[in-house]
Amino acid sequence: MIDSFQLEALFYSDNPMIAAFTTLSLALMIAVIVNYSIKWIPLVWAHKRRRVALAFSLNTIRFPISATIILIGVNTVLGSWDLPNTLEHSLPGLVTTINIIVWGQFLYRASQYSLKNLSQQYIEGSLIRPQTLPLLDNVSAVLIILVILYLLFITWNIDMTAWLASAGIIGIAIGFAAKDSIANLLSGVFILADSPYKINDYIVIDSGERGKVTHIGLRSTRILTRDDLEINIPNAIIANGKIVNESSGRHIKSRTRIAVSVAYGSDIDQVKALLMDEAVKESQICDDPEPRVRFRSFGASGLELELLVWIDDPEIRGRVRDSLNSSIYKRFAIEGVEIPYSKHDLYIKSLPTTEA
Repeated sequence: MIDSFQLEALFYSDNPMIAAFTTLSLALMIAVIVNYSIKWIPLVWAHKRRRVALAFSLNTIRFPISATIILIGVNTVLGSWDLPNTLEHSLPGLVTTINIIVWGQFLYRASQYSLKNLSQQYIEGSLIRPQTLPLLDNVSAVLIILVILYLLFITWNIDMTAWLASAGIIGIAIGFAAKDSIANLLSGVFILADSPYKINDYIVIDSGERGKVTHIGLRSTRILTRDDLEINIPNAIIANGKIVNESSGRHIKSRTRIAVSVAYGSDIDQVKALLMDEAVKESQICDDPEPRVRFRSFGASGLELELLVWIDDPEIRGRVRDSLNSSIYKRFAIEGVEIPYSKHDLYIKSLPTTEA
């Protein structure tokens, strides 16, 4: 690209300072023309059409293109001068280094903007979402830095073999030392990608803890229990176990079961009617789907039934169970429905004699 300009041939002068000034002036003029051409033609069109992403790209790329044109002029001038051996390779390398850094800065800004824009347009199943945005930002930044370092090493003719070998050994050592942290980190990535739960969901994990998800991080997940205790759970434990998400499914509604046992000999139709009547009176449950009563089994001490009701929010499950259990117990006491309980009869075979 530098040879295509051939600026020193077009503006040749016996005085090298005049030739250098002419070359730099021409490069600066071309940079200004290109800069304002982008600003007043495609950029204005993008703003009028409300192409936000295109407008950002055009506005951001103006500086790298202008800087590259000027650096090409500088490199052309340096190539036309008789420089000492120490400067003959270092100065062009310095110019190329600046150019690489300028374009690396453009790539970094473009990647950050693109990821943020895509996360705001989240589609179900996509990896790019607001929860994964910090991770993807860091990954893209690291990749861009690695590419820049690779190009800089090539520019300065630095052998990368030793560096890569050292990096491999260090990476293995760090992997063994921080295997638990790496496992949690990878599990956090999979959790963010699969999204088995989200913030404010009520979940139950394998160990039995139940609570609202307050934070999903790369290393751990925090849930707030009904006792207002915050539990910090490593992501590796969650990823390798079963998770019950009470806030997920077709809708946020969930079914709650109230187990009831009545004594043998009770009128089963009357018991079902009483349970349905108490469910209809409860204001915290949903009207649709309607409550249901199911006769489940013949128990060891009584008839086992279940009252099935639907609630709008898993957070009120405890309050609904308390309210229904209380009203059912009071209604059974009024209607004379016996609730069986464990009884023990003591038989005395004979009484001891007075003399004994």
